[in-house]
Amino acid sequence: MLDLAITGGTLVDGTGGPARRADVGVRDGRVVALAEPGGLDERASRTIDAEGLTVMPGVVDLHTHYDAQLHWDPTCSPSVFHGVTTVVSGNCGLTLAPAAPADQSFLLGLLSRVEAIPLAAIEAGVDFAWSTFPELLDAMAATGYGVNVALMTGHAALRRAVMGEAASESAADDTQVKAMAMLLDEALAAGGFGLSTAAVPTQVDLEGRPSPPTFAGRAELLALAEVCGRHAGTSLEFIPASYLRGFSPDDVALMADMSAAADRPLNWNLVLVNREDPDLHRRQLAATEAARARGGRVVPLAMPQNGQLQQDFQIGYVFRALPGWRDVFDLPVAERCHALADLAVRDRLRQRLEAETAGLAVTLRRVWGRFVVNEVAHSDLRPLLDRSIASIAAERGVSDFDAILDVAVAGGLEVGFVRQAYDSNDDWIREARAEVLRDRRVVFGASDAGAHLDMMVGGDYPTRAIAELVREQGLFTIEELVHRLCAVPAALYGLRDRGVVAAGGAADLVVLDPDTAAATRMHTVRDLPAGAARLTSEAIGVERVLIAGREVVRAGELTGDLPGRVLRSGRDSETVTAR
Repeated sequence: MLDLAITGGTLVDGTGGPARRADVGVRDGRVVALAEPGGLDERASRTIDAEGLTVMPGVVDLHTHYDAQLHWDPTCSPSVFHGVTTVVSGNCGLTLAPAAPADQSFLLGLLSRVEAIPLAAIEAGVDFAWSTFPELLDAMAATGYGVNVALMTGHAALRRAVMGEAASESAADDTQVKAMAMLLDEALAAGGFGLSTAAVPTQVDLEGRPSPPTFAGRAELLALAEVCGRHAGTSLEFIPASYLRGFSPDDVALMADMSAAADRPLNWNLVLVNREDPDLHRRQLAATEAARARGGRVVPLAMPQNGQLQQDFQIGYVFRALPGWRDVFDLPVAERCHALADLAVRDRLRQRLEAETAGLAVTLRRVWGRFVVNEVAHSDLRPLLDRSIASIAAERGVSDFDAILDVAVAGGLEVGFVRQAYDSNDDWIREARAEVLRDRRVVFGASDAGAHLDMMVGGDYPTRAIAELVREQGLFTIEELVHRLCAVPAALYGLRDRGVVAAGGAADLVVLDPDTAAATRMHTVRDLPAGAARLTSEAIGVERVLIAGREVVRAGELTGDLPGRVLRSGRDSETVTAR
């Protein structure tokens, strides 16, 4: 007898082939039968009626930062609600193991600062019942999850374990590199999915020092890459310092040589589209061809959706980084509110922005009017919800800059302003994004889910992508998009039996309505440890999410079942080479 039959649905199996009506039979966590409607040979203990709905494989998200959240939220919300059934965490060189007691506070602080996860939540929610990376995997394996979880091994933790404070100050000597290689070898032998590292100068610790991998030399990175080549089913993830400019020749060579040394693909995150630098995405993508010439395989990741970004003047992570603005944002909230109402202060802030010729200031000068009022704490401001700053400014006869500050001040700075990452009304932006997304070198799944909780919800990308790229723009068919969301990322990491719906494969399945699938507006909840806040969104049109044939989400609610497990390289993944 089957454990489960899903009947009457339209199957989009992840291969990219045409959708078809099919019934799906599941037993012991695997798909065992696919048949014409009504054609299953066995009866089932349970049946899901999928009439009028689409059955698809679970989404595989290769770039998340759920390292801390996994220890208080085994469902990885909100990703699971939006159809994600497998997450890869431990990216950007950031993991919570190896972690000797003396290094635990540093690792928590680094993750908090780089990924904008409230430190109070991390400190309250992570108990460090482990020290080594194998111990971390074993501790996690004893826990049920609402998704399947794979962990990369972070370079920052390896450096800190070997070098202590010097990891954030200097290059490693040969003895230290060998010690790091031994720790990485131990981690991958236990099931770590590979090495993650990043040298982006914006990634700093709580003291403002660059993240430890920033100080790694070429020899160190190649030595660690070689360790990956000794272990089946592993991969490399790397963000070089120059990626924001389109990669220097040295970084292109380094990525290619790391991939070749490991004989594994190396992925980087993420492809950028920038009107001020119209060839940026092409220069970034060119690294793939350059790597191939050196015997490596370098793979770009991209966010498929035009995500929403929320900013405010209360926490103000983005605004306080603007040149000449920090002194205002160092003021207590009440004094800051008074200062932002002062016309003289506004003029000074405006002049500092106008003096800049590149960077964030230039972007914000152009987009003030695109911000939309998304969250308000005061009932008096509710009539402004969902209104753009441009429309409010026009109504009041003021500049967009003054309008956004007027609204923020009126709300005591407790106002969330949202804009899309890319201007959907800009034809050049729209065409450039389409060029990137249609490029077969690009892999979808750069969500950063679990991170930047004050400004974005990365985990909702599957439903947002269906709404935007299939229904609104027609850039993909549902079959094409599901293939890119599921099978392609699974194949890059060599995940066994995932990414497609096929006989013998894992029954990680999503039942949804592609005609309505979407995400709600972002909103703030205080459900983190220590009462800390984050942004989240709910899924629309996702009826059921199943892991190993067991429902973890039904009609938008968690079932309480936790059938997900920790995936281990070699056992749950096969080797994908750089060739």
